[in-house]
Amino acid sequence: MHIKVIKPGLATSVQDAGRNGYYHLGIPPSGALDQYSFRAANLLLGNAETAAVLECTLQGPQLQFNVACQIAICGAAMQPRINGQPQPAHQVLSIATGDTLDFLPAAAGMRAYLAVSGGIDLAEVLGSRSTYALGSLGGYQGRRLQAGDMLTLGAAPSTAAPAGRSLPTALQRSLPTKTTVRVLPGLYAHRLRPESATRFYQEQWSVSSESDRTGYRLKGGTPLQFQPREAPFGAGADPSNIVDAGYPIGSIQVPAGKEPIILLRDAVSGGGYAMIATVISADLDVVAQLQPNQGITFAAVDMQQALQARQHYQADLQQLRQALG
Repeated sequence: MHIKVIKPGLATSVQDAGRNGYYHLGIPPSGALDQYSFRAANLLLGNAETAAVLECTLQGPQLQFNVACQIAICGAAMQPRINGQPQPAHQVLSIATGDTLDFLPAAAGMRAYLAVSGGIDLAEVLGSRSTYALGSLGGYQGRRLQAGDMLTLGAAPSTAAPAGRSLPTALQRSLPTKTTVRVLPGLYAHRLRPESATRFYQEQWSVSSESDRTGYRLKGGTPLQFQPREAPFGAGADPSNIVDAGYPIGSIQVPAGKEPIILLRDAVSGGGYAMIATVISADLDVVAQLQPNQGITFAAVDMQQALQARQHYQADLQQLRQALG
């Protein structure tokens, strides 16, 4: 039971919920950048919620199936086509042996998640099938997909969802072209000059084309100024340098004060740049769906607000499970 990759798409990789527990060793969690859409696609099919899927970025792959199965696509508006015929997203689709699947470029959003009944069956590495390409770890040979790759499918669930089953509209996430993301001010926010800290939250930034699973680089705002200081022993001469510290997923650093970078699920675990803020976990999915040149502003929240947002996010996932369980 295989899927053959005819064309790999722009940056298609195998992802699941991620490999947690190794960040202190320098191994990031990886996993789907939009965890909600990833889980929705699996739940639609009746798969285990964390089964491995294909994460498709802007331009999806062209695939040929040598086995009959069911699929579901959630996330970015990247319309699927079976044998050239347009099909709906957020719905269970039937694939016959020999069928070819491809996608139109994303009309909205950045990443779509292709789930297949039974999931993508690859060897787990440190408890996960997720691809960490920078470390050549997990996924399909530790890299993005290439033409000619053959993906093995797992056993289909015993209670497979019927073709045509769809994700209720109320449970589908919106894909705005600009958004406000909530952040916790970081451990080194005090290093910014007050006027720069104010502008950071007032101005709209835009996503740079130099953005990927490691981090989103932002442009368009006023360069940030740091408080003058004598660099401590162990820190570099750049005004944004610190003595090395750990980086949370979602942390925002601004090398030389010029372009903020939001670190994502493939980012390094620590380094020598000041973290001025951290995107709260409930808003990381939103960041993952922003395309290059789309707008982002930041809103500061406190810990209590961040925890409440996480509770609401978990409630949304529970509602998804109840609707599709």
